[in-house]
Amino acid sequence: MFPGSASPSQRAVVVKPHSPLDDVYGIAVGVLFVVIGIVLLQAAQLITGGVAGIALLTSYVSGLSVGTLFMMINVPFFLFGYLFMGPLFTLKSLAGSALIMGLLKIMPFVLVIDHIHPAVAALGGGTFCGMGILAMARHGAGVGGTGIVTLWLQKKYGINAGRTQVMIDSVILLLALGLVAPHLVGWSALSAVAMSSMVMVWHRSGRYFGS
Repeated sequence: MFPGSASPSQRAVVVKPHSPLDDVYGIAVGVLFVVIGIVLLQAAQLITGGVAGIALLTSYVSGLSVGTLFMMINVPFFLFGYLFMGPLFTLKSLAGSALIMGLLKIMPFVLVIDHIHPAVAALGGGTFCGMGILAMARHGAGVGGTGIVTLWLQKKYGINAGRTQVMIDSVILLLALGLVAPHLVGWSALSAVAMSSMVMVWHRSGRYFGS
């Protein structure tokens, strides 16, 4: 290295923000991942963490549509997002959740899974949901529900969103023990770990430029 030259770590990094088209594409991909993840979990009668898990659990008990429940449960969390994360974040999140609800209503007509092992459903469904949450978070949106709270805690206090989500998911799974067969709750715990791990590892403050 020549005297006076800056090392790569010392050079200023210019971060180019996402364009509106980038955001649309990123959120659309995130929505698709979340929907596929929920379909895999639903095929094995599993739940997962976050608002998706609450919606799945409630649908098994009530018989109501997962998509409708997903949107209904999100309403108070969107209000929280508007107050603490800003109108743009809330608008993006609301649009993403509306797309998730719409696609979940369409999925039974275009994708029917006759058989899936709970292990595949847990790992695949949880990972897909986690990737979807991550894609949306990287473009300034959330899937709603507890994810909005965890993203706010990370932004405001630097508390890792994935770790917070694990604690919330643990409560959801404990509640599920009274409504779902214990072995399915066990597989569901695996899906929650897979989902939260995606966020915990890749949505970490300072890991990427501009984060």
